[in-house]
Amino acid sequence: MKTARGPLVLFAVLCLAFPLLAAAWQAPLAVEVAPQTGEAEKGAVTPWALAIHGGAGTIPKDLPAQERDQYLASLRAALELGRDMLAKGSSSLDTVEAVVRFLEDDPLFNAGKGAVFTHDGKHELDAAIMDGRDLSCGAVAGLKTVRHPISLARLVKESSPHVFLVGDGAEAFATEMKVERVPNEWFDTPNRRAQLDAALRQEAEAKPKGTVGAVALDQQGNLAAATSTGGMTNKRWGRLGDVPVIGAGTYANNRTCAISATGWGEKFIRHTVAHDISALMEYAGLTLQQAADRVIHEKLEKDDGGVIGVARDGSIALVFNSAGMYRGAADSKGRFDVKIWE
Repeated sequence: MKTARGPLVLFAVLCLAFPLLAAAWQAPLAVEVAPQTGEAEKGAVTPWALAIHGGAGTIPKDLPAQERDQYLASLRAALELGRDMLAKGSSSLDTVEAVVRFLEDDPLFNAGKGAVFTHDGKHELDAAIMDGRDLSCGAVAGLKTVRHPISLARLVKESSPHVFLVGDGAEAFATEMKVERVPNEWFDTPNRRAQLDAALRQEAEAKPKGTVGAVALDQQGNLAAATSTGGMTNKRWGRLGDVPVIGAGTYANNRTCAISATGWGEKFIRHTVAHDISALMEYAGLTLQQAADRVIHEKLEKDDGGVIGVARDGSIALVFNSAGMYRGAADSKGRFDVKIWE
């Protein structure tokens, strides 16, 4: 019985040739596919934005030129650090942590090395960080030996089931996380000691307005906020301000904005300032600038402090009702400026 080999041979040839024919058919199509939005123009920059602050309050305009220049130089260095990270594609979360760590090591500011003294002549540090992608956050308060409170706050967010750790518990967590520790005296600076001595002589607690913070929008469209502080000079009884309170001094939400506050903490807690700005954007349709202006200038009182904010569209707001606020802003459009008063 003869086998019909002709059809079988033809079938085998077609099976071998089909992949080559398919590749040849598809290749021209791959070349003709239009690039995604933003890729068509050579050298196009994906939007990013950054704002930082080093505290707000009664900053005299007759500040000695050398001291003024030191503040501006430090703000500029912190802003450059964050700008370079975002421009290279770093996440907003990594960026705000790095910027705040830098400021925590600068004795000019009331955070980390430059933290103010409590009534008992010690230092108690607070910090918080928040990721706008999923509202995950971490906060720590009453730290006494952690060199970089902002990094411990991030570890609370990412390595614990909790949001807020305080005092001895936060210190124990720091031991587990093996973060860098320093003796409490490491945070001392002569200027802060002089402030405590003056406060003790007067036995009056001045309004606390020293804090550092950073907010950012990265190239992936994600927002983040970070804030760190040494609290208020001559504070007692385990007092805490707004910085580690999520929604008061620190907040980030990809739907709206990222906010970091500085000023009289009790006022910012009462008005849940950071979240209120976000809510006005989400529910009332206000821009970041409009929302920040309303809260800072209409809900708070004169000299209470201010906020820095970055919105989901990359817009930046730097709003304060005090005499000055150490601040800076940079974005992918080329903005780069640091200011104190104007």
